[in-house]
Amino acid sequence: MEKVLITGISGGQGRLLTRRLLENYEVCGVDRVSWDGHPSDVAVHVVDLRKKRFEDVIRTEQPTVVVHMGFIRHFQVAERVRHDVNVRGTKQLLDHCVNHGVQSLVVLSSSYVYGAFPENPYFMDEDAPLSASRSYPEIRDLVEVDTLASSFLWRYPQIRTCVLRPVNVLGYFVHSMIGRYLRETRVPTVMGFDPMMQFIHEEDISEAIALALEQGLQGVFNVTGPGEVPLHTAIRETGGTPLSMPELLMRPLFARAFRWGLIPYPAGAIDYLKYPITISGERFVEATNFRPLFSLEEIFQSLRR
Repeated sequence: MEKVLITGISGGQGRLLTRRLLENYEVCGVDRVSWDGHPSDVAVHVVDLRKKRFEDVIRTEQPTVVVHMGFIRHFQVAERVRHDVNVRGTKQLLDHCVNHGVQSLVVLSSSYVYGAFPENPYFMDEDAPLSASRSYPEIRDLVEVDTLASSFLWRYPQIRTCVLRPVNVLGYFVHSMIGRYLRETRVPTVMGFDPMMQFIHEEDISEAIALALEQGLQGVFNVTGPGEVPLHTAIRETGGTPLSMPELLMRPLFARAFRWGLIPYPAGAIDYLKYPITISGERFVEATNFRPLFSLEEIFQSLRR
């Protein structure tokens, strides 16, 4: 059996993916936090990707496949720490893949890297520019990670590298930013805006990663779910009530509340509540015949109060 090393294995998505891959792979993983009660046949190493000890893990475990999900996606740490963990940690990982015989690499990025702008076309493909840092500088690290992985794909073609950019991920175990937003009782929205949004279930993300590995995909692929709905519909379907606010009031309020630690997202996130980021997943479907297992109703049910 091939051995897969998962970074970020202790998180919700890492645990789901571990259970999915154990059917066909030997699995090990690393994370900055421990996983109490992990399967007995899975080695979990508590280590920082930026440290020398991470290379020791790669050398000892000798994985042929790496799935990279070990990012900080929240804003509860200093911006420089988040940037260093995500960007320098990814650079270290890529170097180790080259030096220690890794044959396949999957990097889990996000559709957020495209950015939210009024000129966005519907159903953007993978050739659309990664412009998120123009209006949302707090996530420039995720854009840099995606760019690093995409460049690695061309520099080292002998390593089958696949970058996945999924739409908004929801589910019981994954604590995504959009999930925290939709779990509010009264959910703030921008007055006069109701953008179309796409969602995918956490279990379908694990399935997409497994398919990318099984098919030996190489390239950049958007991953989409069963469809799209207006933001206000998503709020109501998850049990919340939209709270419409004028943008002139909303931006300074968000900025102040974020600075004081009262909300988990900065003011730059407001553009994602105004403008649609809808992407096309046709390339991934053509390569893998991927079909989401969970409907929109089931996705929203996983968050419903």
